[in-house]
Amino acid sequence: MVAPSCPARPLWVWGSGQRVGSLLSLLFKPFCTAAAASRPLDAQQLAERLRAQKQEQKNKGPVPTNSVQRRVQELVRFTQQLQRVHPNVLAKALRRGIVHQDQDLVVINKPYGLPVHGGPGVQLCISDVLPVLAKMLHGHKAEPLHLCHRLDKETTGVMVLAWEKEVAHQVQELFRTRQVTKKYWAVTVRVPVPAAGVVDIPIIEKEVSGQQQHHKMTLSPSYRMDNGKMVRVRTSRNAHVAVTQYQVLSSTASSALLELQPITGIKHQLRVHLSFGLDCPILGDHKYSDWTRLAPQKLPASTLKKLGLPQAKARHVPLHLHARQLVLPALGPRKEELSLVCRLPRYFVRSLGRLGLEVPSRDQVPDDGAGRPGPQ
Repeated sequence: MVAPSCPARPLWVWGSGQRVGSLLSLLFKPFCTAAAASRPLDAQQLAERLRAQKQEQKNKGPVPTNSVQRRVQELVRFTQQLQRVHPNVLAKALRRGIVHQDQDLVVINKPYGLPVHGGPGVQLCISDVLPVLAKMLHGHKAEPLHLCHRLDKETTGVMVLAWEKEVAHQVQELFRTRQVTKKYWAVTVRVPVPAAGVVDIPIIEKEVSGQQQHHKMTLSPSYRMDNGKMVRVRTSRNAHVAVTQYQVLSSTASSALLELQPITGIKHQLRVHLSFGLDCPILGDHKYSDWTRLAPQKLPASTLKKLGLPQAKARHVPLHLHARQLVLPALGPRKEELSLVCRLPRYFVRSLGRLGLEVPSRDQVPDDGAGRPGPQ
């Protein structure tokens, strides 16, 4: 793997005047030393480095004059660079994002754009660096950490790891039996009506035919309207019970900040319930904003104006879905429940400001100065 070249200037995230900061300094510092620069490259390494630089220049394209468009473009490059760094560098970044650590668990604030598991096109994921992270925390003889659950690549927030496989299985069982309280925050396009409620509609995976054949999760309701009459639909054996509780925390005429509590844990449940159930897709959800096609999310003119973007650049808007809080019941020697809270990523906070949405004061997490939430 070829190390990325040292950037001429620091990257900036979605929003104004904020650095990616500690993570990016970790991403690039190990590759910018004089010793690294002095090492000779063989022909294959040189060719790979030139190819990577050429591809990076191609991805950059023309530099936008609009500051917000520039930061959108740079966030895209940032997520691509996460896939190219050395596992040690990524492990250091995850260590700096630890929000809780004890004898059983390590809890990190998962970054945007980082997959949990490997797959087609995935060069680096969280599971790849768990052995490295464990050694950084407990020395070279430490056994690898274990995943207790998963988050989508584009979702940020609370992610629980366990030191022992047995503890990981216990936490997984708590998730499976719905004993873990999960709260997400999401920015939506449009405002749900009513402002609080429960979406209880089964979900099923279907193939979407058209110009691009693909699969999506979608609603599988028990009833439908037929000539003005309510008709019960035969339940598909492949449909999963899916229940989501939601509440509007802040809203404007065209957008809202929601707190979501999934009672069940079906794949893409929150995205499907919001988009197809409440007609309020999550900002930056380019997969579930339109059923028939895979295309960039079409945003209202008022939202584009507030974000300072043309529709042509909407494809770069990141998914605004954050795993805000997990509450784990008592486990093992711990006799009390454990509440884990992760602060919002900077691009999320900047979007809230531009859209005129406010975070309730009771839910604000003070920063301790080192990029971690302070005491609650």
